[in-house]
Amino acid sequence: MRNSFIAAEIASQPEVWRQAARLAEESASALPQSGQRVAVVGCGTSWFIAQAYAARREELGHGVTDAFAASEYPLQRDYDLVVAITRSGTTTEVLQLLDTLRGRQRTLAIIGDPESPGTTAADAVITLPFADEQSVVQTRFATSVLTLLRAGLDEDTEPLAQAAETVVGWQVPEQVQTRSQFTFLGRGHGVGLAHEAALKMREAAIAWAESYPTMDYRHGPKAITDENSLVVFFGERPAGIVAEVEELGALTVAFDEDPQLTLVRCHLLAASQAVLKGQDPDNPRHLSRAIVLDEG
Repeated sequence: MRNSFIAAEIASQPEVWRQAARLAEESASALPQSGQRVAVVGCGTSWFIAQAYAARREELGHGVTDAFAASEYPLQRDYDLVVAITRSGTTTEVLQLLDTLRGRQRTLAIIGDPESPGTTAADAVITLPFADEQSVVQTRFATSVLTLLRAGLDEDTEPLAQAAETVVGWQVPEQVQTRSQFTFLGRGHGVGLAHEAALKMREAAIAWAESYPTMDYRHGPKAITDENSLVVFFGERPAGIVAEVEELGALTVAFDEDPQLTLVRCHLLAASQAVLKGQDPDNPRHLSRAIVLDEG
């Protein structure tokens, strides 16, 4: 991982989070305002960040916030603002949705590439070129967008950036590396981040990874758990759940920290698993940096 893009991009997260927080101040009028009904859309990683933000915005009492895969946005609904997240600014489903909504609902696009078509597809745009990446596997763009949006909720994100300075140096424990099945469980805004962690494992490490709300684990998913499993918790852990998982033979990992920081640890885990398998963590099989669909 020493020479990979993803290693450098993971390590850069504390500083790019600070840049995202400063950008939130500069872009305050474009970001969702307290009391607005907001929908947030994206594909893949961007959808999971949308889920995390939607949960956090409602947790903090700023108003109704829904998250959708861009391809599944309910056109019959009305929102004060639709926020579209796309690193490349070329994601077909996102651009198609923004075109459909033009003149019908107010839209905001949050984009990594300032030269992309997405910069003219919405009523307003915020670009994060400092968070864009060369690796196909997203890490810092996703967390920087979430930091931007959280700062727009008047959260103080500097403690997150300070904590991340230590977290990016986390050494993945040897016993974690020996597991072959990975389950990520979250509560609140940790649910979307658990989904994103599982996606990182599937993308970078081509690993068997699943994710669920923590309380839903007992409703079927626990059947996959055995001595080959690693279960990672994002956020609050209900009484008895850790012991229950460990009784099944799984190794559990949990930290008393913001779930956004735990996601960074999972970035490191996914990258290290890829290297252990002899895979390129920057260029997973079957994937490209931007998903542009054929019109046909």
